[in-house]
Amino acid sequence: MKHITTVALTALVSSLTLAACSSGAGSTEAAPECAPADGPVTLEFTTWIPGIEDVVAIWNDANPDIQVEVQTGPNGNGGTYQNFFNQIEAGNAPDLGQIEYDAIPNFRVQGGLVDLSGCEEVMAAKDDFVDWTWSQVTLGSEGVYGIPQDSGPMALFYRKDLFEKAGIEVPTTWDEYRAAAEKVRAEGGYITNFSQTDINQFAGFVWQAGGQWFGNDGDAWSVELASDTSVDVADYWQGLLDDDLVATHPAWTDEWNNAYNSGEVWTWVSAVWGANSIASGAPDTAGSWAVAPAPQWNEGDEAAGNWGGSSTAVLTGSDHPYEAAKFALWLNTSEEALTALNAAANLYPATKAGLELPALKEGVDFYGGQAIYDVFADAAQQVVPDFTWGPTMTQTYSDVADGFKSAATGAGTLAEALESGQQKTIDALEAQSIPVAE
Repeated sequence: MKHITTVALTALVSSLTLAACSSGAGSTEAAPECAPADGPVTLEFTTWIPGIEDVVAIWNDANPDIQVEVQTGPNGNGGTYQNFFNQIEAGNAPDLGQIEYDAIPNFRVQGGLVDLSGCEEVMAAKDDFVDWTWSQVTLGSEGVYGIPQDSGPMALFYRKDLFEKAGIEVPTTWDEYRAAAEKVRAEGGYITNFSQTDINQFAGFVWQAGGQWFGNDGDAWSVELASDTSVDVADYWQGLLDDDLVATHPAWTDEWNNAYNSGEVWTWVSAVWGANSIASGAPDTAGSWAVAPAPQWNEGDEAAGNWGGSSTAVLTGSDHPYEAAKFALWLNTSEEALTALNAAANLYPATKAGLELPALKEGVDFYGGQAIYDVFADAAQQVVPDFTWGPTMTQTYSDVADGFKSAATGAGTLAEALESGQQKTIDALEAQSIPVAE
């Protein structure tokens, strides 16, 4: 499933205590006690995963002393994050909430998450998770601010039939991808659609290239949207835009879907959840698609970016962090729960064992019977572990998207959009008294 379009969060610093403006990476504060309750416990859990009620029912049937009441709502961007912050402020937040990786720093900066590093079972589970997903919930600190749930390793979806008919080799590097784009354009198509608004996809490209957008040394945030690596990636895509080698349909629209369904657009470098997006948006192309590793920035590299993914976090105010952590671990590590989550919502596990689920080893009819998840299992192990998100990602995404929209129409460039987004992000941090490194 698609977890992120633009990760939402309006910074409510004025209404929440900024107990530690820079308490992301490098925090040394003690974790709260993680001890079991004296009697039966009922936990509240808010999420937007479809079919989650049936998965929670499995837990409830087996755990009469720790019952979980689940509430579903819109995704984070659709209002759930706003509700969380309102509830945290009012002291009536649910015990557990679904929080995407790139929103965790915002919650952490505002004191909205319980540090679970005091829970022995949580710390013992560290090696169960794909390394980079654990890094996403620890924020470079000794704390643990959520249990990784799923991930979005990226690979290349491509129209196998069209590539074979045109005699075009499947690109393995971004240089080859550019060359293939020219050949596809000569055939009357576009190699891909450059999204003007999915800035998290572009972040995945930078991630794959080894770039960073943010850093935190324990005292202040550095903002690096316009780093050399990030600008190099921007210049690459700018060249494709300038030479009319990519389409620019608004993402997640009928126009976007039709471009894939009609064969106008031939590839999409996307996350694992993209398999369902293509299948639902381009039904007439069933059996014509395949999946290959994402093109590499350097020949011979084996690096992958990531786009999406969530954690199950314990929210500030919970009286039962021990029981909440116990449930979150079951939900995101047990084969029983992971299989049920995959069946209900096509979630792609964040655990190493989860990548080997029998359900993920089967061929997929829409992709010509290819066992496409084998490609993503490899990609998941190739994601650089230390990519850092900033504490105001909603505003950052919005600011960069404004520039990307202009660049897609020829007014400005992607590099200029990154420069502008960087300065606006710095301004937003300073306006909220969040320390910025000089």
